[in-house]
Amino acid sequence: MIPTPFYLIDEARLLENMRKIAALREASGAKALLALKCFATWSAFDIMRPWMDGTTSSSLYELRLGREKFGKETHAYSVAWSDREIDEACGYADKIIFNTTGQLKRFEAQSAGIQRGVRLNPRFSTSGFDLADPARPFSRLGEWDIAKLLDVASLISGVMIHYNCENRDFALFDEQLGRIERDFAPLLEKLDWVSLGGGIHFTGENYPIEELAARLKAFSERFGVQVYLEPGEASITQSTTLEVSVLDLLENDKQIAIVDSSIEAHMLDLLIYRESAKLPQDGDFPYQIAGKSCLAGDIFGEARFAAPLQVGDRISVRDAAGYTMVKKNWFNGVNMPSIAIRRADGTVELIREFTYEDYTSSLS
Repeated sequence: MIPTPFYLIDEARLLENMRKIAALREASGAKALLALKCFATWSAFDIMRPWMDGTTSSSLYELRLGREKFGKETHAYSVAWSDREIDEACGYADKIIFNTTGQLKRFEAQSAGIQRGVRLNPRFSTSGFDLADPARPFSRLGEWDIAKLLDVASLISGVMIHYNCENRDFALFDEQLGRIERDFAPLLEKLDWVSLGGGIHFTGENYPIEELAARLKAFSERFGVQVYLEPGEASITQSTTLEVSVLDLLENDKQIAIVDSSIEAHMLDLLIYRESAKLPQDGDFPYQIAGKSCLAGDIFGEARFAAPLQVGDRISVRDAAGYTMVKKNWFNGVNMPSIAIRRADGTVELIREFTYEDYTSSLS
């Protein structure tokens, strides 16, 4: 048994998502790029590479990782490229996407050898959380002025539009894409490609993939563009668990189980967005599952079990791939979870363990 805590990637579950992505690509003509900001565990790239067209990034290091570890097509985006980054970024990228027309003009000469794009902000989104809303007031994420965009149309071949966030509603997607078609048609007609970003939850249960494929194909044909999608969470949803063990039990108006992990260090998005982990809910014995860091709010959430918990019992936290391994940190010096893959034949392969030397090397 691998000592807990560890992230356990299930190859069979991951392949279920990959097959849905492949079906969407086939039916729509769209290309799919793995969004490394969500999932960059490159030990799983061999599983994903045959089903996807490449990667998209948000920084120079993500870009380089995509080029070296995934290969295939590589899109480079950054909220702001620096002078010391731009030449290296253009060396790794097939397409470079600038956040503003100002950055595009500033680095026009350096980026002349590859395809260029600009982030378009339609000034609406599906995000219900201000922290993640690219259309929030005073947003710095992309250009919205059609006149400014048309002014640089000769310098670009495409745009990236990231405005969905865990959007499970195809009707809403359809409606908002229609707004983009109406508002930005004069620009779209001049382009070769359009990335519609990520956040479309099309690998979720009962999502109408056939309708999505038809809508994407119609958009592509209307404007004569290659459509790209940038699935992050959709690529890896329900594929991974965080395996933890109970270290201690106590009672304080409710039963509490302390485990050998931490949301602050290992599932930071739960803390940021004030969400609960996906825990077992299959019994008559309720427990609050709490992390081992000193943060008072280091709580995974409420769970129910078929029998009372004992020290040493293992708990699986479901859907623990997206925005976890890319955000894990050394808060409190709590050891990072190992990374393992359950292969399709049922065998479990330990990929990486983290040590004290990893902790010290992250500091100075």
